[in-house]
Amino acid sequence: MELPLVAAAADKTKKSADKDKAAKPRSPLLITALVAVLAAGAAGGGAWYFASSSQHDSKDAKPTASKAVPAPAQYFGLEPPFVVNLNSSLDGPRYLQVEVQLMTRDPVAMEAIKLHAPAIRAKLLMLFSQVEPNQIADRAGKERLQADSLAEVQKLLKAETGKPGADELLFTSFVTQ
Repeated sequence: MELPLVAAAADKTKKSADKDKAAKPRSPLLITALVAVLAAGAAGGGAWYFASSSQHDSKDAKPTASKAVPAPAQYFGLEPPFVVNLNSSLDGPRYLQVEVQLMTRDPVAMEAIKLHAPAIRAKLLMLFSQVEPNQIADRAGKERLQADSLAEVQKLLKAETGKPGADELLFTSFVTQ
C-alpha cells in the first residue's frame, strides 16, 4: 500500500516543479539578450565617436601632410660634359669624361645653380683632375667621387647664397680611357 503513496507523492512533486517552471520567466536568457543589446549599442556608439573624432583629426592633419610631400625634383645639366686628364704617371695620359646633373627641389636654389654654373664647373674640373684612375676603378670609388663633388657644389653655393642649394649630384655618363 505504500507504493501508491510514493507514486502519488512523486506525482505531486512533479506537478509542483512544472508549475514553478511555468510561473518563472526564463530570466537567464532574457538577461543575456539585454546584455547583448546593450553591448552592441555601446560598441556602435564608441565606433561612431572614434570615427567622427578621427575625421576631425584628419581635417587638421591635411595641411601638415601636404607640407610633408616634397616638391618636384628639378634637374640642371652642366654642359658640356667634363673632360679632364687623370692624375696618373703610369701608361701615359688617362682621361675622364663625365656628364653631371644637379638636382634640387627649391626653385630659388635652381636659379642660384644656373647663376653660379661657371664657378661650379671650375670647382668640379679641379676636383676631377686630382683623381687617380685606381680611385674610380670600382663603384665605391665612383660613389665617393660623386659625394665629394656634391659636397664641393654645396660648399660653393652656401658661400654664395647661404644655403647648400643642390640636393643631389648625379653622374649621367662616366667614361675613363
